Amino acid sequence: MIVLNDKCKKCNCICCAIHFQRNFDNWASGNDDIDKLIQDTQLSAHGSNHDNDVFKDVLEWIPYDRFYNIKYITRGGFGKVYRANWIDGYIINWKSGFWNRHNENMFVALKSLDNSKNVTLEFMNEIASHNKGKINNTFIIGFYGMTQDPETKNYMMVLDYAEDGSLRNYLDREYSKLNWDEKIEYMFDIITGLYRIHNKELIHRDLHIGNILKLKYRIAITDMGLCKPANYIALENAKNNIYGVLSYIAPEILRGQNTYSKAADIYSFGIIMYEIISGLPPYHDISHDENLAINICRGLRPRFNAKVPQLIVHLIKRCLDANPLNRPMAGEIKDTLRKWQYIPAELKAQIEEADEFNSDNLPIDSVTLTNLGLSYEIHSEAIYTSRLLDFNDLPEPKNSDDYYKQNDNIISKKFSGN
Repeated sequence: MIVLNDKCKKCNCICCAIHFQRNFDNWASGNDDIDKLIQDTQLSAHGSNHDNDVFKDVLEWIPYDRFYNIKYITRGGFGKVYRANWIDGYIINWKSGFWNRHNENMFVALKSLDNSKNVTLEFMNEIASHNKGKINNTFIIGFYGMTQDPETKNYMMVLDYAEDGSLRNYLDREYSKLNWDEKIEYMFDIITGLYRIHNKELIHRDLHIGNILKLKYRIAITDMGLCKPANYIALENAKNNIYGVLSYIAPEILRGQNTYSKAADIYSFGIIMYEIISGLPPYHDISHDENLAINICRGLRPRFNAKVPQLIVHLIKRCLDANPLNRPMAGEIKDTLRKWQYIPAELKAQIEEADEFNSDNLPIDSVTLTNLGLSYEIHSEAIYTSRLLDFNDLPEPKNSDDYYKQNDNIISKKFSGN
C-alpha cells in the first residue's frame, strides 16, 4: 500500500525520481561523491514514467559485468579509452515495475582516468561538466553513467561510442569526398554544441578537433574535463602553466593575461573551422614550440592552400581576432551557419568562384589527395595532444598589419613574425 510520504512532493505522485530513490540501497560505487552525483541526477527525474525527456540528464551506476567485448582504443590526455558492448542499453521509461531500456548490446566508450580509484577533483569536475553540458545527447557526446574497472579500480565514464573516431581522423580518410554542404553542417553541429555549453555558463577550455567526435549522423563535442563555470576565477600559480593544444589556444591565454573565457573557446572554434575547410591540421609543417607561440601573439594564423569563399574567410578571421572583444558569440555564429546551410545566393556565387579557381589552379605543395584520403607531412615537433605549456614574456597579442585587408585568406604571405 502506497502512503503519502512515498509520493514526490513536486509531482504529488510516484514519479521516476521515487522509483530511482527506492533503489538507492541496491547499488554503490564505493565513493560517496560519485554516489551523490548519480543520486542527484536521478532525483531530478520528475515527470511521467513514459516521458523520455525525464531521463535525458540521468546517470546510472553500471556494474562492470554488464559490459563485454571490451577493447582498448586509444589513450587520451587523462587516461585510456575502450570500446565495449553494453548488455542492457539505456533507460527510456518505467513500465510494469521495471525500467524499460533501449538499444540492447549497444556499443559504448568507456573512458578511464588514471589513478581515479582515489578520486580527484578534476575527475569529479569532468563528470559534473559532462552532465551539465549535455542536452538530449545531441552535439554533446552522450553520457550514460559510471562504472569501475575491477582490476585497476579506476572509475570509468560510459559514453556514446563514435564509430568514425575523432573528426581529425575522419577528415584524413574522407576529406576528398566532402562537399560544401557537409562542411557547413559539421561546423554547425560543433558551434551548436559549444553554444549549449556556453548557454549553461560553462567554458570548454580544451576545444580542439581531437575532442570533436564523428558519430554516424552527427558531430559531437567531448572531453569536458577542463570545463569550468564562466565565472570561475583560477588561482594563479607562480608560473603561468597552460594546458591544451598550442595551435588552438587563443593568444591572450598563451600570454597569460586573461583567464579562460567564452571568447577563448571561440578562437579554438575558428581554428577548427579552418581545419574543416582546408582538411589540414593547423601549422602542421612547423614545430609547435615557443617560437610558434610568439608568432601567434604577433598575428600569425594558418593559411589556406586553396581559394575559399570570402564569407567563410571573414567569419574565421573574426573568430581568430587577437582582441577577444572582437570575436563573435557562439549564438551569432550558430545563426550564421544555419543560414549558410541553405546556401544563400551570395555564398553560392563565392563557392562556385572558388571551385572554378581551384580546379584550374591546383596548389603545388606537400598536400595531396589520394584514394585513401588526405596525405600530408607533419613536422616531427608538431604536437596535437593536450599538454602543459609554460611560456614567459610573450609579446602582446595583435593582428597582422594587413589582417583586415586580406579578403581571400586568413593571413597574408607577407607575415614575417616581426
